[in-house]
Amino acid sequence: MIVDVKGAIKQPGVYHSNQNERVIDVIGRAGGLTDNADQTQVNFAAHVQDEMVIYIPAKGEVSTGSPGNSSASIGSTNGAGAQGGKININKADENELQNLPGIGPSKAASIIQYRQENGLFQNIEDLKKISGIGDKTFEKLKDSISVQ
Repeated sequence: MIVDVKGAIKQPGVYHSNQNERVIDVIGRAGGLTDNADQTQVNFAAHVQDEMVIYIPAKGEVSTGSPGNSSASIGSTNGAGAQGGKININKADENELQNLPGIGPSKAASIIQYRQENGLFQNIEDLKKISGIGDKTFEKLKDSISVQ
Protein backbone atom coordinates (compact mmCIF):
# COMPACT_ATOMS: atom_id res chain seq x y z
CA MET A 1 0.00 0.00 0.00
CA ILE A 2 1.12 3.55 -0.65
CA VAL A 3 -0.02 6.63 1.30
CA ASP A 4 0.59 10.34 0.85
CA VAL A 5 1.54 12.25 4.01
CA LYS A 6 1.08 16.04 3.92
CA GLY A 7 0.77 19.08 6.13
CA ALA A 8 2.49 19.72 9.45
CA ILE A 9 4.89 16.80 9.06
CA LYS A 10 8.68 16.93 9.27
CA GLN A 11 9.17 14.88 6.09
CA PRO A 12 6.03 15.02 3.91
CA GLY A 13 5.93 12.59 1.04
CA VAL A 14 4.69 9.28 -0.28
CA TYR A 15 5.31 6.26 1.95
CA HIS A 16 4.87 2.51 1.64
CA SER A 17 2.69 0.97 4.30
CA ASN A 18 1.58 -2.46 5.46
CA GLN A 19 -2.04 -3.51 5.72
CA ASN A 20 -2.20 -3.52 9.53
CA GLU A 21 -0.45 -0.20 10.07
CA ARG A 22 -2.09 2.79 11.63
CA VAL A 23 -1.77 6.50 10.84
CA ILE A 24 0.63 7.00 13.78
CA ASP A 25 3.03 4.41 12.31
CA VAL A 26 3.30 6.22 8.97
CA ILE A 27 3.64 9.61 10.69
CA GLY A 28 6.57 8.18 12.65
CA ARG A 29 8.30 7.15 9.41
CA ALA A 30 7.66 10.64 8.07
CA GLY A 31 9.77 12.10 10.88
CA GLY A 32 6.85 12.90 13.16
CA LEU A 33 4.78 16.02 13.57
CA THR A 34 6.10 19.56 13.47
CA ASP A 35 5.70 21.75 16.55
CA ASN A 36 2.87 23.53 14.72
CA ALA A 37 0.76 20.39 14.13
CA ASP A 38 -2.78 20.30 15.47
CA GLN A 39 -3.05 16.78 16.87
CA THR A 40 -6.68 17.24 17.88
CA GLN A 41 -7.88 16.97 14.26
CA VAL A 42 -6.28 13.62 13.48
CA ASN A 43 -7.25 10.05 14.35
CA PHE A 44 -3.83 8.51 14.86
CA ALA A 45 -5.40 5.09 15.51
CA ALA A 46 -7.07 4.85 12.07
CA HIS A 47 -5.98 1.96 9.88
CA VAL A 48 -4.00 3.01 6.81
CA GLN A 49 -5.56 2.26 3.44
CA ASP A 50 -4.00 2.20 0.00
CA GLU A 51 -3.97 5.62 -1.75
CA MET A 52 -4.90 7.33 1.51
CA VAL A 53 -3.94 10.96 2.07
CA ILE A 54 -2.89 11.68 5.62
CA TYR A 55 -3.06 15.41 6.12
CA ILE A 56 -1.95 16.96 9.40
CA PRO A 57 -3.36 20.47 9.82
CA ALA A 58 -1.42 23.23 11.50
CA LYS A 59 -2.66 24.80 14.72
CA GLY A 60 -5.32 27.36 13.88
CA GLU A 61 -6.07 25.74 10.52
CA VAL A 62 -9.79 25.22 10.11
CA SER A 63 -10.90 21.69 9.35
CA THR A 64 -14.25 20.95 7.76
CA GLY A 65 -14.43 17.51 9.31
CA SER A 66 -14.35 15.81 12.64
CA PRO A 67 -11.28 14.80 14.63
CA GLY A 68 -12.01 11.17 13.81
CA ASN A 69 -10.84 11.41 10.26
CA SER A 70 -7.33 10.90 9.07
CA SER A 71 -6.90 11.80 5.53
CA ALA A 72 -8.24 14.26 3.00
CA SER A 73 -7.20 17.65 4.08
CA ILE A 74 -7.93 16.10 7.21
CA GLY A 75 -8.03 19.21 6.54
CA SER A 76 -8.31 15.76 4.64
CA THR A 77 -8.60 12.68 6.80
CA ASN A 78 -9.94 14.85 6.70
CA GLY A 79 -11.72 17.76 6.51
CA ALA A 80 -13.21 16.46 3.43
CA GLY A 81 -15.12 14.10 5.42
CA ALA A 82 -12.81 11.39 4.27
CA GLN A 83 -14.25 7.92 4.54
CA GLY A 84 -11.84 5.04 4.33
CA GLY A 85 -9.14 7.31 3.01
CA LYS A 86 -11.42 8.77 0.35
CA ILE A 87 -12.17 12.45 -0.02
CA ASN A 88 -15.86 13.32 0.09
CA ILE A 89 -16.30 15.67 -2.87
CA ASN A 90 -19.51 17.03 -1.31
CA LYS A 91 -17.68 18.31 1.79
CA ALA A 92 -14.06 18.88 0.80
CA ASP A 93 -12.68 22.41 0.66
CA GLU A 94 -10.34 23.67 -2.08
CA ASN A 95 -7.19 22.54 -0.27
CA GLU A 96 -8.57 19.06 0.32
CA LEU A 97 -9.65 18.72 -3.30
CA GLN A 98 -6.15 19.64 -4.45
CA ASN A 99 -4.87 16.50 -2.69
CA LEU A 100 -6.59 14.50 -5.43
CA PRO A 101 -4.60 13.41 -8.50
CA GLY A 102 -5.04 15.82 -11.40
CA ILE A 103 -6.91 18.45 -9.37
CA GLY A 104 -5.25 21.84 -9.12
CA PRO A 105 -6.54 25.16 -7.82
CA SER A 106 -8.79 25.94 -10.80
CA LYS A 107 -10.47 22.52 -10.94
CA ALA A 108 -10.93 22.56 -7.16
CA ALA A 109 -12.62 25.95 -7.46
CA SER A 110 -14.80 24.61 -10.28
CA ILE A 111 -15.90 21.66 -8.13
CA ILE A 112 -16.91 23.97 -5.30
CA GLN A 113 -18.67 26.33 -7.72
CA TYR A 114 -20.59 23.38 -9.19
CA ARG A 115 -21.73 22.36 -5.68
CA GLN A 116 -22.87 25.90 -4.92
CA GLU A 117 -24.82 26.22 -8.16
CA ASN A 118 -26.19 22.68 -8.54
CA GLY A 119 -26.22 21.17 -5.06
CA LEU A 120 -24.40 18.10 -3.86
CA PHE A 121 -23.01 15.46 -6.19
CA GLN A 122 -25.39 12.49 -6.32
CA ASN A 123 -22.67 10.02 -7.36
CA ILE A 124 -18.96 10.21 -8.11
CA GLU A 125 -19.60 10.10 -11.88
CA ASP A 126 -21.22 13.54 -11.59
CA LEU A 127 -17.68 14.89 -11.25
CA LYS A 128 -17.38 14.49 -15.03
CA LYS A 129 -19.85 17.37 -15.37
CA ILE A 130 -17.01 19.69 -14.33
CA SER A 131 -15.21 21.31 -17.25
CA GLY A 132 -11.77 19.75 -17.61
CA ILE A 133 -12.64 16.48 -15.87
CA GLY A 134 -13.10 13.86 -18.52
CA ASP A 135 -12.90 10.09 -18.52
CA LYS A 136 -9.11 9.95 -18.13
CA THR A 137 -9.03 12.30 -15.13
CA PHE A 138 -12.05 10.56 -13.61
CA GLU A 139 -10.29 7.18 -13.88
CA LYS A 140 -7.43 8.59 -11.78
CA LEU A 141 -9.87 10.02 -9.22
CA LYS A 142 -12.59 7.42 -8.82
CA ASP A 143 -10.84 5.30 -6.19
CA SER A 144 -9.93 8.39 -4.12
CA ILE A 145 -13.34 10.05 -3.89
CA SER A 146 -16.72 9.46 -2.33
CA VAL A 147 -20.08 11.19 -1.95
CA GLN A 148 -22.06 11.03 1.27
